[in-house]
Amino acid sequence: MEHCNYPQPIRHIVADEEVLDTPVATRARSRLPYASLHIRGQDEPFPLMVRDKSVLYLKHYRGRFLRFCPGTSSYRCCGYRIVHIGENCPLFCTYCILQAYFQDSALKIWANQQDLWEELEREIGSRPGSLFRMGTGEFTDSLALEPITEYSRDLLAFLADYPNCCLELKTKTSDLSWMKWVQEPKRVLPAWSLNSPEVVAKEERGAASLEERLRAARLCARNGFRVCLHFDPVLSYPDWESGYDTAVDMIFDYLRPSDIAYMSLGAFRCMPELKGHISSVERWRDYINQEFITGLDGKLRLLRPLRVKQLGRIAARLRRYGIGPELYLCMESDEVWRDVLGYTPADLGGLAEHLNRQAFHT
Repeated sequence: MEHCNYPQPIRHIVADEEVLDTPVATRARSRLPYASLHIRGQDEPFPLMVRDKSVLYLKHYRGRFLRFCPGTSSYRCCGYRIVHIGENCPLFCTYCILQAYFQDSALKIWANQQDLWEELEREIGSRPGSLFRMGTGEFTDSLALEPITEYSRDLLAFLADYPNCCLELKTKTSDLSWMKWVQEPKRVLPAWSLNSPEVVAKEERGAASLEERLRAARLCARNGFRVCLHFDPVLSYPDWESGYDTAVDMIFDYLRPSDIAYMSLGAFRCMPELKGHISSVERWRDYINQEFITGLDGKLRLLRPLRVKQLGRIAARLRRYGIGPELYLCMESDEVWRDVLGYTPADLGGLAEHLNRQAFHT
């Protein structure tokens, strides 16, 4: 089955008994007929707790679905809301922070969607005058499991009745199966994580190529959507300058500046545990053997002059193509903002407010 050609095939389904007959679980079982099925009772320990991605766990989630992005006061966060639909991803990006964030790599999907709808109604429906810029791509790829679960399709259908919401779908795939379910393209932001061709080829196993992502973005733009692009993480490796120059040039072979709602730049940063993990498994990776400091958020970051050099070069090239207020920095200080862009979020009226204006086109 084409939609199951992940780097590591899904061979096992674990489903909490409470969600066994939900739409998500029914689809997953029908589209992964070769996968073994284990129905988990309410008090039963989780079986097959393996550190690989062969397990799809359809969970009855009991936490909060809608939450703020976990930023820090020390750096400027974009302030968007996370719609928490699951954890982990079937792709294999060597730098992925989820490797250090979660205890295992099983693919988890919160199958109790009715509870999600009720929470969204309470939070969003009760505040029709507030704008909600939301996304599902924080703890998982928004669309990597879409052919199996159709979660985004369901979410888009639900949010169609809430004009104060704008949903960002961030991915490294080229899946556009969700697009036909969108009633109002202006309130959906298809988004792609981008990188240089070398990084995509060497560090993002299972992901769509850079060309495939940009072709998908162009098709979205032609169908009335504005897209979001994210160079995050920008990695340091020999001849990175040429690689990122090429990536920027390729964007505008497919898109016009007016097609882009907003665009972020973020230097590589990670929890100390991730550096140790990458070093033990991927010793030859140039990007992990750079000069790091411990930032105010406890994460390892490239030395500031190195970050400014990388982000500044990419920003300057984007500006030559006409990108202006669409561009922002992810989790950087005001000082780095000034060095790279020449202004700070305060000059924009606040980053979250600025991106709301970009997202809702106000």
